[in-house]
Amino acid sequence: MSMIGRYLRLSAAELERAALEPEWALAFVERLDDESAEADGGRARGGWARLHETGKAWQALDFLLRRREFPVDLVHGEEELPGAEDWGYGPPCRIAPDRVRLAVAALAALDPGRLTEGVAPADLAEARVYPQSLWEAEDSLHLVTAEYRALSDFLRAVATRRHGVLVWIE
Repeated sequence: MSMIGRYLRLSAAELERAALEPEWALAFVERLDDESAEADGGRARGGWARLHETGKAWQALDFLLRRREFPVDLVHGEEELPGAEDWGYGPPCRIAPDRVRLAVAALAALDPGRLTEGVAPADLAEARVYPQSLWEAEDSLHLVTAEYRALSDFLRAVATRRHGVLVWIE
């Protein structure tokens, strides 16, 4: 089993409901996962997507964004969902709509090539970034930049709708 980063797009009203009823948010995610499985992995893409995953690149993204002093914690979220139980490796955290918009502005200013500038896979291995076996390949940073682009696209669609997200590691 791998650890993966996950995101759920929610409106401001849905974020409030999730804060009051964290079990509703978990049931919502489970329903979306079930619908995706039934559709043979045909999860909505682009601006319609409710769920997004960064796969195993989550910790590398965190490492690289922290190096750039990124203003929003995109990997772990910013505020723990009150009363939420463990969704994998801890409870989910939320990023409010205004913070998503701030993140999108910062993402627009950080070209994917600059994200990994001055970093080699060996640096990630030395920092013990999960999964360490991934950093044995010389071209492994391409995976991280691809996930960075996909996360940027997802969050841009979230911000356009003035929504927020729940974030968790599963």
